[in-house]
Amino acid sequence: MVPAGHRRASRGRDGRGPVTSLPDEAIPADGGPPDDAPGPGGDAAHAAATRAAARQHPAREQAARADEPPLRVTTLELFFDLVFAFTLTQLATLLASGFTAADVARVLLIFGLLWWMYEGYAWLTNARPPVHTAERLLLLLGMAGFLTIGLAIPDGFGGTSLELGLGYLAVVVVHAVLYFRVNRNIVRVAPFNVASALLVTVAGLLHGPAGSVRPAGYALWILALAVQLGSPLVVHPKGLFELRPAHLSERHSALLLVALGESVAAIGVGRLAGDSGAENARLIVAAVLGLALAATLWWIVFGAGDEEKAERVLTAVSSERRTALALSAFFYGNIPLLLGLIAMAAGVGEAVGHATRPVAGPVGAAAVLAAGAALFLAGDVWIRRLLRTGPVALRTAAALLALPTTAIGALVALDVQLIVITVLLVLMLILEWRQSPPRAVSDP
Repeated sequence: MVPAGHRRASRGRDGRGPVTSLPDEAIPADGGPPDDAPGPGGDAAHAAATRAAARQHPAREQAARADEPPLRVTTLELFFDLVFAFTLTQLATLLASGFTAADVARVLLIFGLLWWMYEGYAWLTNARPPVHTAERLLLLLGMAGFLTIGLAIPDGFGGTSLELGLGYLAVVVVHAVLYFRVNRNIVRVAPFNVASALLVTVAGLLHGPAGSVRPAGYALWILALAVQLGSPLVVHPKGLFELRPAHLSERHSALLLVALGESVAAIGVGRLAGDSGAENARLIVAAVLGLALAATLWWIVFGAGDEEKAERVLTAVSSERRTALALSAFFYGNIPLLLGLIAMAAGVGEAVGHATRPVAGPVGAAAVLAAGAALFLAGDVWIRRLLRTGPVALRTAAALLALPTTAIGALVALDVQLIVITVLLVLMLILEWRQSPPRAVSDP
């Protein structure tokens, strides 16, 4: 199942249709026009002035290409999202290892760094799609870095913390090299990313007894996240990077779709190992409940055409306003949404694991499942309010009502809590549909 934007964009993928890029030799690294491009009417002086202005403001030069078709997500970017989604499932595994406050803190630290660099790659391919061989190979190298991080995540604060840091350093360096080919303004931002990656790598060297990380290592992780999240306060991206609305909206929709699919795939890997048919039947029922919850989450995000509405909103605003909206909606708004998805994946996995012998609790898993649903809805509400893509009242109420379901999971059973949350979300969608204005019916 693919978002509507993907279907209508298939012609432009992988360079087989119109794309908003030129060959490497035709595009200078600073994003300006070719040096030999003639000015309007053959006016050499005007052409020279245009080239000089473009070198100073590469983002403005990109915005001037209004006659080009909208840039769409390529299949290599979807491949990239699959690898990144693997790191999200690994974060769910880390969270499910104990459902403790320490596990939550580790997930937040790792996710913060990963999400920052994912957005960096999304902005990179938004500036120019990976249609050239060199860029594709470098992007694959960045994917290898994310894969290394994902493999190291379950023990990322223990014996594999150094591997996680080195993988992150590779992700950062590849991103800087690729972006420099498109827009040299990245040199203002790259030092913050490199410094953050070096801090994480050094933290991996600070092992305590039995491979644990010393308190100083955690302090370096916190500092690394602060360096990245604080960098826009020092170097604001406004005016430095031009964003294409269609691609940006579609890319984030694609990531959510892939992450939902990965969460479903991770529910029942190797699960059918019960001693009886009855146990296997209960496992299947629990897994189907997890699928029902994922399908409901899909409907929340994609069922009302929010992607197309977001694209129209971002297209209508000015370039500077677009950058601010993209940061607020897509970067910050997707943080609680994706963290909620990670938490629900961990909670559903625990519910499936206890399905053969339904018992109450554990309390941590019940709290994570409830908080995950509330976070997911909160992120969706945040994005909808910013971009004005739909009503938020019922979704806000559902987020608040999801939290008390912790008591059901802790006192009754996790699979019962899973049913209650799914029913709550379905009722929310039904009420929202009933309150929506009727669509106009055209005359035959």
